[in-house]
Amino acid sequence: MVPQINQIDFKGQRFFAGIDVHDKNWVVTIRSCDLELRTLSINPKPEDLAHFLRHHYPGGSYHSVYEAGFCGFWIHRRLTQLGINNIITHAADIPTTQKEKQHKRDQIDSRKLARELANGSLKGIWVPDTFHESLRSLSRLRYKQMCHQTLLKNRIKSHLHYYGIPIPNRAEVFPWSGNFIAWLKKLNFTHEPAKEYLLLCLEELIYTKQHIAKTLHRLREHSNQPETKEIVHDFLMSVPGIGFITAITLYSELVDPKRFPRLDHMACYVGLIPSVIGSGDKEKILGITERHNTYLRYLLIEAVWTAVRKDPALTLAFAELLKRMSKQEAIVRIAKKLLNRIRSVWINKRPYVNAVC
Repeated sequence: MVPQINQIDFKGQRFFAGIDVHDKNWVVTIRSCDLELRTLSINPKPEDLAHFLRHHYPGGSYHSVYEAGFCGFWIHRRLTQLGINNIITHAADIPTTQKEKQHKRDQIDSRKLARELANGSLKGIWVPDTFHESLRSLSRLRYKQMCHQTLLKNRIKSHLHYYGIPIPNRAEVFPWSGNFIAWLKKLNFTHEPAKEYLLLCLEELIYTKQHIAKTLHRLREHSNQPETKEIVHDFLMSVPGIGFITAITLYSELVDPKRFPRLDHMACYVGLIPSVIGSGDKEKILGITERHNTYLRYLLIEAVWTAVRKDPALTLAFAELLKRMSKQEAIVRIAKKLLNRIRSVWINKRPYVNAVC
């Protein structure tokens, strides 16, 4: 008579997987019942992780986490489809010991993720839908193209300074206009390689400018779709100081203002809150936080300088702040006030109204 074999069933037991994501492999640590069960390397496929968990721990409740980074959100979506409760966490929000900072390896990172997930100390970031994620990618491409354009302009100016060629002032020719570029092309150097350096830089600059224009054109096309046109053109662009670029960046980065429970949460995401160190009764404010949204904060600060000139209520608030702080400190306070108005305009779907305190 063949003996009966009982099927192993982990029903009701929770398993926590910390995933250190890489392009060629994932290092995964699995924990359960306050025990580290194993650390292993697997192929970078959500299906392989799901198969491993179900094969070794059938019937269990599976939870996983990985750091936000180059891999985006597709892994999260696929793991969720496969029945794994996944979150994506910000790397700076993971509790880390001094030893883990000094000895950074893939295995240590995955163990840390699994440990903190099991402890309940990790908070997942918000994940946008696929359309807004793709729109965000296009918007960020424009920013990176602009950064590259600035690098090329600085390289050309440095080249001129290096060879002692004075740059015309604005009264003679406007910087980086068609006339200015034509002037650059006519410059003569003692030796041909220096001339070729300048011409090649100019060729790349012109190419980059054309691509920026093409990217901006594509963004305008997508902003005219029904789900984006009203928010971007009718509401966000009604705010003083906010043009199309700032509006589409706000829309693609924030997506839904209601995901922030309060203004402070949105201001924290943008980076308009101070860094504070407190101990006992002492508290020291270090200035604006270094942690911020790279694509939003600088645009919002630029918009505020225009808004304080166009909106009398903001002009008055700015003047009051100048009595007790510098212009730079005051403009950050006004930026948070403007962000609150952007949030109100967006949520209530009503155009901006000037001179409202």
